[in-house]
Amino acid sequence: MPNARLTSTYWTGFRHGAPFLLVIAPFGILFGVVGTEAGLNLAEVMGFSILVIAGAAQFTAVQLMADNAPTFVVLATSLAVNLRMAMYSASITPHLGAAPRWQRAIMAYFLVDQSYAVAHARYEAHPEMSLAERVVYFFGVITPVCPMWYLMTLAGALAGQEIPPEYAIDFAVPITFLALVAPALRTLAHVAAAAVSVTLALLLAFLPYSSGVLIAGAAAMVVGAWVEKRTGART
Repeated sequence: MPNARLTSTYWTGFRHGAPFLLVIAPFGILFGVVGTEAGLNLAEVMGFSILVIAGAAQFTAVQLMADNAPTFVVLATSLAVNLRMAMYSASITPHLGAAPRWQRAIMAYFLVDQSYAVAHARYEAHPEMSLAERVVYFFGVITPVCPMWYLMTLAGALAGQEIPPEYAIDFAVPITFLALVAPALRTLAHVAAAAVSVTLALLLAFLPYSSGVLIAGAAAMVVGAWVEKRTGART
């Protein structure tokens, strides 16, 4: 395949991933700031972003750590938040599963919400794409997204170290979650799941180790799936 065609495909992916900078930049900065506010040093904050590279799970873990939750609760909750990655992997494997193992390993690391959403939509809309084009397109999408997440996290961590303790912004994490979740409430099932999770989390706030959050999350998934099944059956 001509290199010019692969190069063009790569830059098409780059252009499609670039708009996410509007989201990545502020949230990366915010995570850096809240990480330092939670007591993490610069190396720990950067390690979090580089090793985990999952914004929602990172914010969840930092919030629980700030609440002095046990390690197993932090890990279990973070894994629960990231369970969607398993569905992403299963969904995108038919398109990229034939790639060499080393390429799949790198793409698995960079499989985030943005790269999955854009790449999967492209593959579905253009089934004629070759395997090589799919791979370079994926790398084109992540080029403006993931490195910027690291850089903005670093900028936020450096800024957070300069914020005096009397100006702590620990309120930023719950506000961030509201901003993340609110746009996703597009169906009755989403709203029902959110309502159940909020209600149960408040009612079970007395439970130790923030375990009420895990119970609320599990109940919300059950209710959301039930409502979706019921509403889907009527359409």
